[in-house]
Formats: sequence, structure tokens, C-alpha cells
Amino acid sequence: MSAPLIDPFARTIDYLRVSVTDRCDFRCTYCMSEHMTFLPKRDLLTLEELDRLCSAFVRMGVRKLRITGGEPLVRKGIMTFFEGMSRHLDGTSEAGRLDELTLTTNGSQLDRFAQPLWDAGVRRINVSLDTLDPDKFRAITRWGSLDKVRRGIDAARATGMRVKINTVALKGFNEAELFDLVDWCARDDLDLTFIEVMPMGDMGDGTDGTLRLGQYWPLRDLRTRLAERFTLSELSYRTGGPARYFELQETGQRIGFITPLTHNFCESCNRVRLTCTGELYMCLGQEDMADLRAPLRTSEGDAPVEAAIREAIARKPKGHDFDYSRQRADGQMSRHMSHTGG
Repeated sequence: MSAPLIDPFARTIDYLRVSVTDRCDFRCTYCMSEHMTFLPKRDLLTLEELDRLCSAFVRMGVRKLRITGGEPLVRKGIMTFFEGMSRHLDGTSEAGRLDELTLTTNGSQLDRFAQPLWDAGVRRINVSLDTLDPDKFRAITRWGSLDKVRRGIDAARATGMRVKINTVALKGFNEAELFDLVDWCARDDLDLTFIEVMPMGDMGDGTDGTLRLGQYWPLRDLRTRLAERFTLSELSYRTGGPARYFELQETGQRIGFITPLTHNFCESCNRVRLTCTGELYMCLGQEDMADLRAPLRTSEGDAPVEAAIREAIARKPKGHDFDYSRQRADGQMSRHMSHTGG
């Protein structure tokens, strides 16, 4: 086993988020432009190259692997990648052992892929869902079908998979649905995490109601709303990611909060993000990245790849600079969320 990955601030890096495609069958307003120009296929890592890179990270101490996109399940042949990665779950792989193989999805393809994912060892997934109103869902995704997503969630639950709903808190869009979302998740035994909208990609000009600054709903305000009906008790429960979890005592359900703006979690950051072109971003909110595709494609052995990974981790910054507090989007990233991976 290689030495573990430790960044300059003594944080152990044991969580890798991997975007397997920049393509998606939705165009969510806070993630993509409506008319996206996608990468040519020749620029993408092959599934075999993604396997090789991920296996190198596992060998270097990564214990949690989350597959993202775009929408990961639209990539042709993606199940061969999941099936390959599953060998790291049982500890028989020479590259080491994963504690968890999971994914974040929009749910549109889950009715087809839920059972194969379960068979590959996926036991827990995140589904991005911001509204329970079909018309609003179609508007924010630009053409998605809420019914299809809900069928996919049901298919995942039928396998025994644990489903967590990820909801971006959007002022003026889903504020009025707060308790509807909570009640639905309680009724269907779904975990729920709220996320603050981040200043990335197309910030909008306000003409279509998608001005990002106007959408920002601080989760401290959302929690205050929840406390009007529920008693919230903080939990020690963690999944390896940035969410802080609370229990609603009246229902017993678990609610997560990801707060990159009001209470950033940088001091405990244990993750890096790999794009579908082999760029490694050490921080979601910084532009610095390392090219892993070049050493991957120019070497037969993995020593140059591991050296490039270690050099990148040595540059991991202390944190990001996201801030809306001065009525402007400080720390804004020009790249779309779909480029880095959700």
C-alpha cells in the first residue's frame, strides 16, 4: 500500500468524487447553460482510464468513491465501470479497499439502472431533486419529467438501496415547499439534505428569474423555518462528506445541511474532484487543478500518475472564498458545476 494522501493542512484525503461525463439529459438552471457545448468524446477519459485512475487513488488511501456527472448514467457502458470498481469493495483487489461506492444522479435513468447498481455493490445514492411540483420541476431542469424521477426513486428503494434527496435551497422557488419536501421524505423514508446555491457558472442576468444572487437562501434561515414546527437535535452522524446532520425529533428523520457560504466546512475537507477529462480539482471553489490525463496516457506504469496526484494534493488550498454577504457573488467560479462534477 502507498502512503496515505495528506494535504498541507494535515487533512487526510480519503474521498474522491469522479465525473464520468459532462453530458446530462437535464439542463438545471444553476448547473448548466440551456445550450451547452459538450466536450468532444476524444477528450474524455475512457472507462478503462477512469478505472486505472480511481484504482490509483484507492491504492493511495481513498475509501469513498462517488460517481457524478453531468448525469453519470447517460454515459454509454457505464455499468462496466461500476462493475469494475466493485472489486475494491470486497478487499480482494491489490489496489486496496473501498468502504463505499456510490453516485449522485438526477434519477432520470434509475428505473433502468437501480438493480444493476445494487448488484455492483452500490448501497446508497443521492438524487438531486429541488421541487415536487411537476411544472416547476420542468422549468428548473428545462425539460425533465418529475414522474420519471419518482419512478426511479421507487425502483432504487425496491432494491434495498438507501436514497437521499439533495435539494438546492432556492429563494423564491422552493421556499413554499419546505414542509412538503420534509413530509414527503418522512413518509417515504428518504433522507434529505439541503444545499446552498453556489456562485458557479452562468450567474444569470435576471431576465428569466434565474439571477443567482437573488436565488440565495441561507440555510440558517431555512433551519429557523424548520424550527417553527420541529425540534432539531444535531447528530454526530457523518457520511464522509460535508453535510452536518440533525434529527427532527417529532418524526425521527435525518436532515442534512451543506453550507458552503454561511458556515463553510473547509477545515475538515477530505475530498478532491476528478473531471471526465482527467483534471483534478483540489477545491471546488478554486481554479487550480492538476492534469492527470497526460501522465496517465504517457506511461505504462502508475508511478508517474501517483507522483502527479501527490504533487496536486500538496497544493490543496485551505478553503474556498464563496461569499454573497456583500450583495455580490464573491469567489465566483466561471466553470459550470457540471464541469467539475456535482
